[in-house]
Amino acid sequence: MGAADVVPGVSGGTIAFITGIYEELITSISNINLDAFKKLKEEGIRSAWKHVNGNFFVALISGIAIAALSLSRVITYLLDNQPILVWSFFFGLILGSIQLILKDIKKWDLLSVLGLLAGTGIAAYISLIHSVGTGGSLWYIFLSGAIGICAMILPGISGAFILVLMGSYRTIMDGIKNFDIVLIAVFAFGCLVGILSFSRLLKYLFKHYENLVLMILSGFLVGSLLTIWPWKNPIGDAPVVIHSDGKEDWMMGNVLPADYIGDSLLFYALLAALIGYLLIVVMAKFAPKNSK
Repeated sequence: MGAADVVPGVSGGTIAFITGIYEELITSISNINLDAFKKLKEEGIRSAWKHVNGNFFVALISGIAIAALSLSRVITYLLDNQPILVWSFFFGLILGSIQLILKDIKKWDLLSVLGLLAGTGIAAYISLIHSVGTGGSLWYIFLSGAIGICAMILPGISGAFILVLMGSYRTIMDGIKNFDIVLIAVFAFGCLVGILSFSRLLKYLFKHYENLVLMILSGFLVGSLLTIWPWKNPIGDAPVVIHSDGKEDWMMGNVLPADYIGDSLLFYALLAALIGYLLIVVMAKFAPKNSK
């Protein structure tokens, strides 16, 4: 799940589905409540630990942290040196994720289709109005963590994709890579607040409105393809932001490969997208039938 949540397009929740720990995950998160503190006060730490499934969390969080820390440097390096191939791979991952979710849709009715269209429209709109990707202020990092962490307990939408969509993915990856303690702490606190605040609501929605939720998530992923599109050219004559280290952030617009400034790497980009797509297909093939 840690490896998945570093990469835009692969959902930690989807990995939980595939590996068969999804139900235990959302149940354990929901058990971090007032009853847990009551048990701690009245029955001791052992009872509270058992109530929240502490051993499960230690194993899960350790694995997520190790994967995230080890892969952040690799991802940032590749984004610097091979952005077209990386985003093409992510594009394929998202296409595969969309197919994976839509296969679970039990009923195609008007409400479901409206949910799909609404999710697509919202994600597309956010993609178009936030195309610089300079979400570096601490309050925004906190908000990104609070929203992005919800992907862990809703299969199909990537936490890293949420960060890409909000424009804070690169900032957070750089912070982890450079061990920026303040940024990491703010992001982690946002994740904690988000997962404790929304876990019960998300569990309820998924339990009672699973079909609609999956359709909205599918639409969100479809709309996200605007953000993930590999070929972008700068818009305007000057950068929007110039960082202290000299790095420039430009407004970017999607273009066809033929109109891309530079080598489009079209063949290799298509190959990378195919690999990403097939990776999701293969993972789904080995998913346990009772993973929900």
